[in-house]
Amino acid sequence: MIACRLSLLSLLTLTLLAGCSTPPPKPPVPRVQVVLLPQEDGRPTGVVVQSGNASQTLVEPFQRASSRANQAPVVDQADPEQVRQTYDPLFKIAPPKPVRYVLFFQPGGTRLTGESQAELPRIQADTARFPGVEILVVGHTDTKGNGEGNDALSLRRAQQVRELLLQQGLPASRVEAVGRGERELAVQTGDEVDEPRNRRVEIQLR
Repeated sequence: MIACRLSLLSLLTLTLLAGCSTPPPKPPVPRVQVVLLPQEDGRPTGVVVQSGNASQTLVEPFQRASSRANQAPVVDQADPEQVRQTYDPLFKIAPPKPVRYVLFFQPGGTRLTGESQAELPRIQADTARFPGVEILVVGHTDTKGNGEGNDALSLRRAQQVRELLLQQGLPASRVEAVGRGERELAVQTGDEVDEPRNRRVEIQLR
């Protein structure tokens, strides 16, 4: 009988404690923020932010959309300096933007134009300042001649520029040369058209 009373008392005590205890607070719903950064070249840009069944479009630099789970985004204008200070650690670890250079050639061969020849030392110095990056040299032609011949010519142009870059002491394993022939025209033309802007090599730092 005593054992039964103790069990009943223990059960009652546990029930009272359970009834009086306060449930742990729910964790706060995380807030998501999206800030539209300006383009370096000033070109217009935009982004659509969607949350739940609603969406907002950001089109102005430093516009900000804030939302919580399944709630409509709220748009306001962020302070540029505050954005830079708040997200400075992210800006510092952001991968470098791809760098691209273009050199142009005289018709039918691998001789650079005078303007591109004058530009070459700056490009050589710039590529030497990026240790560890991969460099892709892509040769192109205009539509003069046949496709097979232009494939070979574009590759020779790329290989020549590659050799000029290697003269700066870059490891050969970092610099790749490929030819695209007349497949990727900078300026669309018909066949057998002499177009100076298509006779080029593009140097891409990745």
